[in-house]
Amino acid sequence: MVRRTQAERDAMTVEIGYALVSGVLVAAATFAGVFLLPALLFQLPDGAEHLLFRAGAALGALVFAVRVVHVLRRFPHAAEERLLPPVQPSQPGRTSPDS
Repeated sequence: MVRRTQAERDAMTVEIGYALVSGVLVAAATFAGVFLLPALLFQLPDGAEHLLFRAGAALGALVFAVRVVHVLRRFPHAAEERLLPPVQPSQPGRTSPDS
């Protein structure tokens, strides 16, 4: 079992929070685009409004799940890219590589 540092656990917590919040926002925008905009712009019969409501809710739930999975699957790769390169130990009597 790999032990994680507190910084790694905190980063994962923030990433989960970001995934959930962005998923909710994208789902709400999808629901609004499918249900609310047509309902506000046009006078629709009750059956059409009910159908748009169900379609908006289903697409919103799907978009939420896809967004959360996408963000959380991307996180380990992004974390590896942020790692600092290994530091070269200093060698007495030699010039450092950045001088």
